[in-house]
Amino acid sequence: MTKRILIALALVALSACGKQSLKTTYDKQTTYIENFVAARQKESPDAVLVRQDGAYRLTLNDIPEESSPALERGHRVRLNYGCFTLTSATLSSTNLVSTNIKDLATQAKWTLSDESIFQPVTVTVDDSLVPGLASGLVGMQAGEEAYILFTGEFGYGNSERGTIPALSALAYYVQIEAIDPNE
Repeated sequence: MTKRILIALALVALSACGKQSLKTTYDKQTTYIENFVAARQKESPDAVLVRQDGAYRLTLNDIPEESSPALERGHRVRLNYGCFTLTSATLSSTNLVSTNIKDLATQAKWTLSDESIFQPVTVTVDDSLVPGLASGLVGMQAGEEAYILFTGEFGYGNSERGTIPALSALAYYVQIEAIDPNE
């Protein structure tokens, strides 16, 4: 009986350590994101920061509010993007994991035989997207360029996806080409 109690206590202690470690990881990622945003805002004082549902969106250009409808969940959007793992307060071309922007692929020294990937993609803003990206896209307008950043908690969590390690913070650079609210 005493042995079972000790085993149960040990399991509870291990679980608590794992949760604390995860919280520490996400706190560190949040610091990276906030430092990245602060540095970009210093470079571009007109950049606008929006935080929503775990995502940080730093819009880099000014779009008049009446120019196009704001992107909402359920809308389809045509965009260009670069996805980076965020391992510090800066983005590095070595951390580029996916893109349809030729300049980003070239900077990352990617060798591609099929250049057809350098076309805008159309996606629906729904639960099929990684949660942080979907949250960050909501509210954007056609013509906007922004960074959307989020911790691993709002990314793929404890799951590895292709070249993206588990628990990774992600940073997306996005250029919105068009929004279709009729989907």
